[in-house]
Amino acid sequence: MSDAEQHSAAGPSRGRRTARALGATAAVLVVAAGGLGAWYYQRLDHNITTFAAEGISTDRPAAGPTAATGGRPVNVLLLGSDTRDGGNNALGGGDEGVGHSDTAILLHVYADHKHAVGVSIPRDTLVTIPPCRLQSGKWTSTRTNQMFNSAFTVGEFPAGNPACTQNTVETLTGLRVDHTLVVDFKGFAAITSAVGGVNVCVPNDVDSYGIHLTKGRQSVSGQQAVDYVRARHGFGDGSDIGRMRRQQAFMSSLFDKVRARGFDPGTLLPLADAATSSLTVDPELGSPYKLVEFAQSLRDIKLSDVKFVTMPWRFQGERVAVVEPDAGVLWNLLRQDRTLDGHPATGPTTAPSTTPSPGPTPSAGAGPDSASLAVPVTLHNAAKSPGLSGRTATALRGNGYRDVTIGANTPARPTTLIEYAPALRSAAEQLARLYPGAELRTAPDTEGLTLTLGQDRADSPDPDATGATALPTGIPTGITENTRPADSDLCSDLSFG
Repeated sequence: MSDAEQHSAAGPSRGRRTARALGATAAVLVVAAGGLGAWYYQRLDHNITTFAAEGISTDRPAAGPTAATGGRPVNVLLLGSDTRDGGNNALGGGDEGVGHSDTAILLHVYADHKHAVGVSIPRDTLVTIPPCRLQSGKWTSTRTNQMFNSAFTVGEFPAGNPACTQNTVETLTGLRVDHTLVVDFKGFAAITSAVGGVNVCVPNDVDSYGIHLTKGRQSVSGQQAVDYVRARHGFGDGSDIGRMRRQQAFMSSLFDKVRARGFDPGTLLPLADAATSSLTVDPELGSPYKLVEFAQSLRDIKLSDVKFVTMPWRFQGERVAVVEPDAGVLWNLLRQDRTLDGHPATGPTTAPSTTPSPGPTPSAGAGPDSASLAVPVTLHNAAKSPGLSGRTATALRGNGYRDVTIGANTPARPTTLIEYAPALRSAAEQLARLYPGAELRTAPDTEGLTLTLGQDRADSPDPDATGATALPTGIPTGITENTRPADSDLCSDLSFG
């Protein structure tokens, strides 16, 4: 088996859970902290490990829209393995071999590369795991109602299956994952030691499951840092949700610490060594040149322009369910490169250059452009809500759409769907702005746009007296109540329950 194949899939493990994706975030931030000189590229090259591209699905979402300035948003999946192999048992305890990806953060870097959002996905979330590649080269069948962190174990490869987790995230979010990074206990500990410790706040004394932490503000590194981000018991209700809040605070503090240390080569070299030696990355990021080029593109992001949000969720027994339509709104905001409060981070965007477009996407606050308004829209009611199609048609005409047809009712579906001819991606994205959370899907046999109203639209209000749209534009509480600005106080909102 080649080195690449050895890093293309995962093996199962159980036990105490961790926050390894924090280490992956650390790696990105460390390398991003400054201009890494070519004089140690060769040294870094020996550290970087890649996973095989063969496991990445060929049925993927389109790349994000290109801004007027030429930039494009980038989505980076940060994963962590709780493997105890390779000396990791000394930090995590136990002897469990290959690990799960118990922590995952999807980092969305906006097209201006001056703003970013990190979305935490709970490990116990019940999701659909799409077909994934096995060691034999065969592919699994789609599996529904699976725990999110189990995707990393599909195929039971020694070093995990980051490609399968990437496929799962793309299926869940409709966002194209541009890069995936994985880190383990040792890498995370090394990074925190290399920066000289990270400032944290421990909300209460912890003496549980071999983890001992003292209440108060303090600096942690190495073993203590691993304990801080992986501990569940002893904080709040002991859930993974509370742990993710503490991890988000830790990541913010780490980012702040790296920036404060400056860009002196004597400082950057040990940080870069710690980061790259702990990473397994996708093939497109698998050289120091590519890694550094990407990392340098993040240098202009300030702490105040970073936010963290936990995917809208609710408990479902001992597991976690995705809350819709809130989660759909979140993914749609990121697909459109909009901030969590619904505003463009950059200004006008256009569809990717590989996709023909009938006209430019409008800037913030503007209505759809005239070419999009002329595209025929066919409505279908899959919400089983009487009168919804008529109300929606009136609302669309109030927004300026000139060719709206009400079609037949269709079998019930939970969420709204917008299907579009391949050349009409831009028009579909404009229509989706009126329906936060709507799924976008290409349909080669479709002429114009087909809007199928899901049960998430069942309570959509009537248009107002002026005929203007009454479609909801507010950001749902599933997003606002789960958001943490990176510049929040370290001791603020650290536990759940």
